[in-house]
Amino acid sequence: MKKTIKKAIVLGMVALSASSMAQTIDSSSVQIARKKAPVTYMHPLLNLAATSLNHEKGNKAIGGNEKPVMSLQAGLAFQGGISSHFSMVSEVYYMVKGGELGVYNPLTTENGTLRLHAVEVPVLARFHFGKFHVNAGPSLAYNFGGKIKADGKSTKVSFDGDEGLKRLEAGVQVGGGLTFRIKQKQYALDVRYAHGLTNIAQNDQLYNRNLNISVYFIQPWKSNPLAR
Repeated sequence: MKKTIKKAIVLGMVALSASSMAQTIDSSSVQIARKKAPVTYMHPLLNLAATSLNHEKGNKAIGGNEKPVMSLQAGLAFQGGISSHFSMVSEVYYMVKGGELGVYNPLTTENGTLRLHAVEVPVLARFHFGKFHVNAGPSLAYNFGGKIKADGKSTKVSFDGDEGLKRLEAGVQVGGGLTFRIKQKQYALDVRYAHGLTNIAQNDQLYNRNLNISVYFIQPWKSNPLAR
């Protein structure tokens, strides 16, 4: 009987030690995974973007409406590090979209420039490979105003009727970049192409396109609540 009790005590102690060791290993694994996860941070956006208009039908009579013009982009961006090679990126910013309009374009009968004031929100999946990253995802924009300049005159854009434009616009963004250090401070470069998927013209076909290059300072959060 005493031998049985001793065996039970020994087995219990072994089981308790194994359980404690497993918990320690699991806790260490979680901490290592969190350390390896990309950093979580938020930063301001203030860029110049090259924006243009595309006539999807490829009508050769509409010349020049793929020439880019420089536009302002200003807002906030957030990166949330999740796993060792993956993070999510969300942004909200004000942007001036549009571009040059050629002769016989859908909006005027002469050369001009269309400028749209929009608020845009992309949500991107970002994959990390050392100091490099690639990202892609959908975006949604709301055009709340704009002007058309042609023949020395400026006219407000209409969002009503068959001759106007549409306020809501969906698109996709793809790009990549890298993270680097200057004097112990961390910076990032991101090059992004945005491709409008929805037609912004009521009675024809016009699509927004833009390319922007961002360089920004990274200040990582002290803790990473999203890391797995």
